[in-house]
Amino acid sequence: MTGQMLMALEEVMLAERPDAVLIYGDTNSTLAGALAAAKLHIPVAHVEAGLRSFNMRMPEEINRILSDRVSNLLFAPTDTAVANLLNEGISREQIIQSGDVMFDAAIVHGSAVAECGGVISSLALEPCKYVLATVHRAENTDDLERLTTIVRAIEEVSRQLKVVWPVHPRTRSVLTKHGLWESLSERICITEPLSYIDMVQLEKYAAVIATDSGGVQKEAFFHGVPCVTLRDETEWTELVDAGWVRIASPVDAGEVAASILDSVGRTGKDVQPYGAGNAAGLIVEKIRSNLS
Repeated sequence: MTGQMLMALEEVMLAERPDAVLIYGDTNSTLAGALAAAKLHIPVAHVEAGLRSFNMRMPEEINRILSDRVSNLLFAPTDTAVANLLNEGISREQIIQSGDVMFDAAIVHGSAVAECGGVISSLALEPCKYVLATVHRAENTDDLERLTTIVRAIEEVSRQLKVVWPVHPRTRSVLTKHGLWESLSERICITEPLSYIDMVQLEKYAAVIATDSGGVQKEAFFHGVPCVTLRDETEWTELVDAGWVRIASPVDAGEVAASILDSVGRTGKDVQPYGAGNAAGLIVEKIRSNLS
């Protein structure tokens, strides 16, 4: 898949001859864009550079490291990300601590949603009295034991709090294949994937969020909601240190459920590691001044 994207992106870049290529995050398309541009000697700027889980079994970790190695400008969102890049030998002149563009978006869109109306009303939810769950990472969906543990934990939580679970298509396919879909408790509110605004509203007014998504972890913090990460580690170590994120490895359903329920009402330290909400403007300014 990455190879096909690489060839297609090369064709586009040869036709358009851009002054620079801006890549974001850690997906396969991120790496394909980085490699295509580097091979054509087009400067690369990487937004969300320097994130590390230190777990090379994750495809995202490989994508991050390789993308950073071929980038000319590295926009690191946090102190930790800057330190990771310096430790890997990246020149300090290439690294710009920009803050996080997701924080920019959270400020804008978080202020536009209310605790009533929208998806909260359509799902008959009571603000701050439900759990929002999301599961999509291959490390969970491709491991039946881990996925089963997560399902059982969510079912256990649903005995005490309503759970809303927008199900990723890949997750649904695996649940169906292994007979887990039909056995999901009726207490769990299953939905199709939701729009960004619907997710923002659900995140902002959840009692706690349980997720394996890197982005949703941050968004939980932006909205002041405790988060339980359904993984063995997280890239956002500063949120663990600050007490906003709790790691719950999907090994024991009872322990995962307890972590979720114990997190209700918990708050962390008053910290702001992701900048001042002006990351996008700063990135544009630096690209203009460095790559023009």
